[in-house]
Amino acid sequence: MDEKPGYMLIRTKEIAIKKPYIQINPPLMTVYFVFDDDKSDSALSWFDAGLPRPLWTTQNPENGHCHHCYKLEIPLCTSEYASIKAIKYAHAIYHAYAVGMGADLSYSHLITKNPLNDQWRTIFWTDKAYSLDYLADFVDLPKKIPKKLEVVGLGRNVTMFEKGRFWAYKAIRDYMHHNSSHQWEKAVRAQMEAFNSEFEQTLPYSEVKATAKSIAKWVWQRFSYGDFSEIQAKRGAKGGAKSKRGPKADSERSKKPWEALGIGQATYYRRKKKGLIK
Repeated sequence: MDEKPGYMLIRTKEIAIKKPYIQINPPLMTVYFVFDDDKSDSALSWFDAGLPRPLWTTQNPENGHCHHCYKLEIPLCTSEYASIKAIKYAHAIYHAYAVGMGADLSYSHLITKNPLNDQWRTIFWTDKAYSLDYLADFVDLPKKIPKKLEVVGLGRNVTMFEKGRFWAYKAIRDYMHHNSSHQWEKAVRAQMEAFNSEFEQTLPYSEVKATAKSIAKWVWQRFSYGDFSEIQAKRGAKGGAKSKRGPKADSERSKKPWEALGIGQATYYRRKKKGLIK
């Protein structure tokens, strides 16, 4: 893009890298976390929040607004082969960093200030890429993302997958007797497109198609009327049993040792798993 708001167009790399704004992440993959920080003194927001150095900061010299970019050591896949657990984890980390920096929580994570363009004041802080676990050690992850933020950034992928799979569990019963996986995949894709249209900033069609394919294939291969009834019965029984018993009096869950350490529960167990806490 030449300006915001403006017309977005997919161009060759030779042309794209000369533009002031660029799509930094490729389709179906998140390589970079980008944070949109519109404070006039935002160049060191990451430092003030006690966060690791970003790969770069691009600043508008006229108003001080910045984009901070972190590179992931292992790119996050958002195709049909993606792990929804990994996406949820990444989304929680991204949200915690955005809150810490005071960045825009509703940033679409699509177009960023091009660090190679002379229009911006660009500072390269490090050449390091970080793992999600390393990034997570600097923040307390939220137990739940606010409802209004489940429809922006990576939250859209999570929301679409969750809504899609619950719809598919029920809808599959109307398609199994046709014995046509092709018709089933078309139906799932149509439903995913409907869910995507509800987002203020929609996901690229490639990600919608990938999510639909993943859900359609998984549910089609594993569903049976007998198994479905059995699973529902076990879930009901398990839920009832849980409600009758609470945590043991001498368990970690009841003692909450993370409170004494001044850290979050997720951070406590993650550090314990690494052997950092005995």
